[in-house]
Amino acid sequence: MAKERSGAGDPARTLELLWREPAPQDAPPRRGPRQGLSVDAVVRAAIALADSGGLEALTMRGVAQRLGVTPMTLYTYVPGKAELLDLMMDAVCLDMPRTGRPDGPWRARAEALARENLELCRRHPWVATLPAIRPPLGPGIMARYEHELAVFEGLGLDDVEMDAAVSLLFDFVRSVARSESDAQAAARDSAMSDAQWWEAHAPLLAKVFDAERYPLAARVGAAAGAAHQSPYNPDYVFRFGLERILDGLAALIASRGGA
Repeated sequence: MAKERSGAGDPARTLELLWREPAPQDAPPRRGPRQGLSVDAVVRAAIALADSGGLEALTMRGVAQRLGVTPMTLYTYVPGKAELLDLMMDAVCLDMPRTGRPDGPWRARAEALARENLELCRRHPWVATLPAIRPPLGPGIMARYEHELAVFEGLGLDDVEMDAAVSLLFDFVRSVARSESDAQAAARDSAMSDAQWWEAHAPLLAKVFDAERYPLAARVGAAAGAAHQSPYNPDYVFRFGLERILDGLAALIASRGGA
């Protein structure tokens, strides 16, 4: 089971696959049981499978069935699920749009950066569940990292601080994306919206909850529930948290004499 996670595959083979050269247009057909199949096709099929069913639905057998081949055929292109996860992550990072203006203010660019990554996690919810400690060092990840670092270049931060700022933003986005996904799963599994869930539980809570014993929880919970019309509002959490993170980075940049 430990091998079925990003970063757990054979390092040499993973890097070879990540940095593979596209086949020339006039290249002879690839020898093997399924001409026309490629690593790219395998990765696209795996992404589609994970997008529709989550990582729990992603198996080498399932990808093979989607492509109309046997699992053994699939292993001639990708050695295992761990390497496939790295290829998937790198591919979606390579394809993600870059919306921030290169010449814009750093804060606007950082906000655009956070929204780009949130949209990536929304299009591919499994991205937020993969560990980010040992990312696949492929062209997609490197292109995203270069793009992210450029936001903080020339602001007075040293290289370690620039790297930490990028990590802080992405970790925050991953956290929000996972909570958003959890909220959607709860609504789907219970067949109730947040409003319906609260309507069903409020009378039961009223019987056991003592507002005088927990005055802050009563006051703040009521205010937040009225404002969001739900126990949790991921959009508000994202906006609020992002502003606070950018405020903190702005203070650090100002202390370094940056913009």
